[in-house]
Amino acid sequence: MTDRPLDLDLVRAFVHVAELSSFTRAAEALGGTQAGVSLKLRKLEARLGRTLLERTPRLVRLTADGSQFLERAHRLLAADREARLWDTAPTRRLRLGISDHTTGDTLPALLRRLAAVSPGIVFDIRMGFSQVLCDAFDAGELDAAVVRREGSRREGENLRQDRYGWFAAGDWQARGDSLPLALLASPCGVRAKAIEGLDSASIAWHEAFTGGSVSSVGAAVAAGLAVAPLAAHLAPLGSVDVGPALGLPALPAATVMLVARTGDASAKAALRELAAFLRAGQSAIRSD
Repeated sequence: MTDRPLDLDLVRAFVHVAELSSFTRAAEALGGTQAGVSLKLRKLEARLGRTLLERTPRLVRLTADGSQFLERAHRLLAADREARLWDTAPTRRLRLGISDHTTGDTLPALLRRLAAVSPGIVFDIRMGFSQVLCDAFDAGELDAAVVRREGSRREGENLRQDRYGWFAAGDWQARGDSLPLALLASPCGVRAKAIEGLDSASIAWHEAFTGGSVSSVGAAVAAGLAVAPLAAHLAPLGSVDVGPALGLPALPAATVMLVARTGDASAKAALRELAAFLRAGQSAIRSD
């Protein structure tokens, strides 16, 4: 290895593959091709004289060297941004709506990625129910929104399918003839689907907890207060899907989609990053 500086484009490609667990998603976020990203990774590994990623047909994950280099890569890219933009104030505001059901505890990681790739944008984030956010988008109050596809709405870019189930704490036990539920308040679409399914199956239920966010509903589940209809990736650690054991109706999978208006180059880059992150879903790289 020589003292020649690293090519930051190669480093940036590595960070995207590492954090999105996918060459395809990284290429989408970078606005390039999978083959191009793969070539950049091979060049970077050759330059460093180290294998950074383990590649199999079904898995991309960091090696021990890759895990150590990822921290250095973040610092390198951050230093580059600071050197280039140290006296530049954000010049663009992007009004973004996000359904709580689509991100959960991945929201901090998403915001970190958006801020890193779009330092010239101020993100104005509105959390809410999918239908409410779609109405705000239609009214021109939002530039883009990440929502569950509900009703007859057809426009929008499909990002992924989320599986839903009836989740309870691992030690939760049914008591009585009425199912205790932890739900978001109306007009939550998941709430409506869950109640519709239970009523159609003539299963008695009562509302034991009403939360203002998915995280609060998850907390009620973790505390053993009730059963909640949740996307599998949002279920609290240690919870289990009790639907089959209790004979509860299956909950339909939900399509997560992005609705957006055409914006300038910086906004498009931010939305590409957003879409790639959400398509990657809950997959995560693990080091050896």
